[in-house]
Amino acid sequence: VQLVESGGGLVQGGESLRLSCAASGRTISDYAMGWFRQAPGKERETVAAINWRSDNTYYADSVKGRFTISRDNAKNTLYLQMNSLKPEDTGVYYCALRRVTMLSTAPTGYYYWGQGTQVTVSS
Repeated sequence: VQLVESGGGLVQGGESLRLSCAASGRTISDYAMGWFRQAPGKERETVAAINWRSDNTYYADSVKGRFTISRDNAKNTLYLQMNSLKPEDTGVYYCALRRVTMLSTAPTGYYYWGQGTQVTVSS
């Protein structure tokens, strides 16, 4: 399985970005997925996660009300809409795929990982 993130960049505080994660080699429709981020000197943290049917989602408290995770199984793609971005959202954002249908709130619950896309938010 290959996961390729895109959509990162440099934005000012308050602006929006939409990240995409395109999967190949396996259909994502039967598996939970998530978005994670890692800032310099910090551990990787879970930003959002979604189960296989999109009827259960998880958001870190720091992004609730600002970020939305979604998936298009027909396009084999995961998305993260990020609004009202803050400087503390800066980091490398990764998408990942579980091998089961239920989501996990911990990065260790995910098996396949993308290479990441940089998001930088200036103040």
